[in-house]
Amino acid sequence: MPSQRLLHHNLPMTTLSSRPAQARRILLAGATGYIGRAVAAELLRRGHSVVAPVRDERARQRPDAAIVEDLLAGVERRAVELTDAGQTAKVLDGVEVDAAISCLASRSGIAADAWAVDHQANVNLLAAAKRAGARQFVLLSAICVQRPRLAFQHAKLAFETALMESGIAYSVVRPTAFFKSLSGQVGRVREGKPFLLFGDGRQTACKPIGERDLARFVADCLDDPAARNRVLPVGGPGGAITPREQGELLFELTGRKPRFRQVPIAVFDAALALLAPLARLSPRFAAKAELARIGRYYATESMLLWDESKGEYDADATPSHGEETLRDFYVRVLKDGLAGQSLGDQALF
Repeated sequence: MPSQRLLHHNLPMTTLSSRPAQARRILLAGATGYIGRAVAAELLRRGHSVVAPVRDERARQRPDAAIVEDLLAGVERRAVELTDAGQTAKVLDGVEVDAAISCLASRSGIAADAWAVDHQANVNLLAAAKRAGARQFVLLSAICVQRPRLAFQHAKLAFETALMESGIAYSVVRPTAFFKSLSGQVGRVREGKPFLLFGDGRQTACKPIGERDLARFVADCLDDPAARNRVLPVGGPGGAITPREQGELLFELTGRKPRFRQVPIAVFDAALALLAPLARLSPRFAAKAELARIGRYYATESMLLWDESKGEYDADATPSHGEETLRDFYVRVLKDGLAGQSLGDQALF
């Protein structure tokens, strides 16, 4: 496998082509998800036709089902369980596409879920895409796979490797934090509650990116030669921001006096010490232990480009893209609410 470091495309992402895209037929997986539906809307806006394999019954049961239905109007949907190789091949047999985009991601991040979705479903999708004539595959991954310690990170990396070795032209997009993942405490602050921090809130930082800006970036990968056969880390506009600065921004926008409550990182260590022996006895406790590891990872690791030579995260080297800032997002959410931003299984607070 080629060096991940050498594959990084660190040019400012505004260098991706902005010329009108040639209308194509795109196979889009994960179209009902947070980023996937924004990508679907962007592809349709550019004049592409979109075929989306979806789990129809589950989509109808979502609390935001009406929003999903509205955003996916105009998308050709095929009911299929992508984790099932045989079903995927059967349902997508005869479909012809020019390219494929995967926005698939496991909801919980626990091992069984991660290997079924982040890896196997993508493997099945790739095989179906190649049979359908796709000449290009764009994968939405995550910047946290740079330092893999969790099951879902290893699952994502395993598919990245399979994609790179498949012979198809690829783009692996590794975004930093989404705005959605930083919205969990908006309600707390508005209600006058303290903003929760792990440690002092200055240990980590990220360059968050909005769903619409990320969707444009993903769609651009279809047409820009500079994005081919590359791993593309990408963050939003502006500098890196720490959790404490996120809280300060929310207090400023709500006109409230800043109030913080610090939660020691050691709570994760204590939970893991308790769960570790139980995890060997029960899948249920193994899943809880993995969730504790996930929580600890995000409480202690920045979502920025990792510089291996310096052994540190580098905010300046993390590419910026787009127009909407976290401030813009918070203003919008405080005015219009969190419709479409539900964290579901990914909620931490």
